[in-house]
Amino acid sequence: MRWHGETLVGFDLETTGTEPLEARIVTAAVVEVRGGRTLACREWLADPGVRIPAQASAIHGISSERAAAEGRPAREVADEVADALVGHWQRGVPVVAYNAAFDLTLLSAELRRHGLPSLGERLGGVPVGPVIDPYTIDRAVDRYRRGKRNLEAVCAEYGVVLDGAHEATADARAAVLVACAIAERHASVAELSPGELHVRQVAWYAEWAADFQRFLRRKGTPDAVIDPAWPLRAPAPVAG
Repeated sequence: MRWHGETLVGFDLETTGTEPLEARIVTAAVVEVRGGRTLACREWLADPGVRIPAQASAIHGISSERAAAEGRPAREVADEVADALVGHWQRGVPVVAYNAAFDLTLLSAELRRHGLPSLGERLGGVPVGPVIDPYTIDRAVDRYRRGKRNLEAVCAEYGVVLDGAHEATADARAAVLVACAIAERHASVAELSPGELHVRQVAWYAEWAADFQRFLRRKGTPDAVIDPAWPLRAPAPVAG
């Protein structure tokens, strides 16, 4: 059976901001899905230890006050989320994350910030993966389609119902369903093994980053730099 008919794990974070090396986890979800059916779900609410900006709260609905009152320490949440993902990878289950370079980079930065073992260390030095990123895949296989590429727009393109956008569990599950829908539409994606697809995405993301960097420089930002690393960027420096 092809990978999109097997069990997949959706992963999503809702955070304090849009810079993955600086933002903090607010909510997290790890959702097991097979054949469109949710098999299991783990959810976390963290106290990020910093104020949640109003613009971030407006997106995911979690205020600083609620996070402080109901959330668990960010260190514990980051540790448990990392262990959950690593456990699935060790069992050979692919992790699906929409715009994986953001979520995995942010999680890795949190681990480093709190002095916790990295994803790679938890895997015994084995590279992270396999990761399936519908955002990266969709840009590669339907490069010239007009319109937005956020999760809501891509769900609409592939006929996936997204209930509760910007809620970690809903977004994690939708990411899996979109990945499967892309595979159903594009045989070239479906025929790859998860490991092969992971390798292709590394190249696809680097190609996109180079193209986007050239575009930005051509449009008047001569020093623009787009990090080509996928599925996660270089570690963040240790910070308080």
